[in-house]
Amino acid sequence: MSKVLETRLEIDLNALESNFRLLKSYLSPKTKIMGVVKASAYGTDSIITGKHLVKIGAQNLAVAYIEEGVKLRKAGIEVPILVFYPQLEEIQNLIDYQLTPSVYTHRFMEGLIQELSHHDIDSVGIHLKINTGLNRLGFELSELDSVLKHLNSEKKIKVAGVFSHLAASGSKDEIEFTKSQIAKFEEARSFFKNHLGYDFESHICNSSGILNYPEAEFDLVRAGIALYGYGNNPTEHKMLKAVASLKTVIAQLRTIQKGDSVGYERKFKAEKTTKIATLPLGYADGISRIFGNGKARVLVNGKKAPIIGNVCMDTLMVDVTGIDCEEGDEVEVFGKNNTVIDFDIEQQTIPYEIITRISQRVTRVLV
Repeated sequence: MSKVLETRLEIDLNALESNFRLLKSYLSPKTKIMGVVKASAYGTDSIITGKHLVKIGAQNLAVAYIEEGVKLRKAGIEVPILVFYPQLEEIQNLIDYQLTPSVYTHRFMEGLIQELSHHDIDSVGIHLKINTGLNRLGFELSELDSVLKHLNSEKKIKVAGVFSHLAASGSKDEIEFTKSQIAKFEEARSFFKNHLGYDFESHICNSSGILNYPEAEFDLVRAGIALYGYGNNPTEHKMLKAVASLKTVIAQLRTIQKGDSVGYERKFKAEKTTKIATLPLGYADGISRIFGNGKARVLVNGKKAPIIGNVCMDTLMVDVTGIDCEEGDEVEVFGKNNTVIDFDIEQQTIPYEIITRISQRVTRVLV
């Protein structure tokens, strides 16, 4: 009998720990690991995952927004938490919950300084974001003098870290570009080392950076997607274990005849007698419509079954012709035995998007 009675996302902390240990094996013993738990810890559960990462040795955590950091603090997590994209309107919570902001514009720095003027605190640590080529966020190398001037004029701000973000550290075609990013970062790092008069932590490596650029580990690395079982190329994928497994059950089986259609707009029309299974999850649960019409496969009793027709809001249908199965049987949408790489057979998107899209109405279960 199936152990799964409803659609659920299973979170395997043993797999998480295995991935953490693997990444740690690539690093110097003194290098810290910052566990990235933004977006509900890549679609799992930020509190469960965050607490376990701290337990097994993560000395820092990182989130995207202040409210995510507040949630972790309220759950009792005490390690430093870096906020990648802090917003000015939430600075009060940033200060109250002792979160560390990434500062990448003068506008945010000025807003932070203004807010700190109303507080009787000695200093707030920040991490300066440097743009080295991703061209998303960060100060340019040409702005370092003006950043230093700003810092020197406000003693309540202390630089706890300087960091940047690699754009293509998992690509063999972009090795030279990645090395140029590292060189630019070292230039910025040296600038602040020479002018601040105190030390700080430096970090540029993301998951693929950890695995491919040991010379750039500096004081701290940021482990994100690799913790959850996926990399940025096939070699990395094979080294890791999937943490999240999305499972459901067969809600109904039916046999249709040649010419019969399945789903909205009749996108699937049977060319022969076909057995189909309806599963109780759909695009409202995070399974995008792009995976309909044969673009993805689930695992039914150990066999691959393609999604047919359009994915509905709450349901989807799969072709189980030739598969021995019954209503109530367990289906692995993706996970240990059917990774998101196996699920997304045409590689229409990346693992990040698939695993972070699973909606909160799907029950999370710790295994």
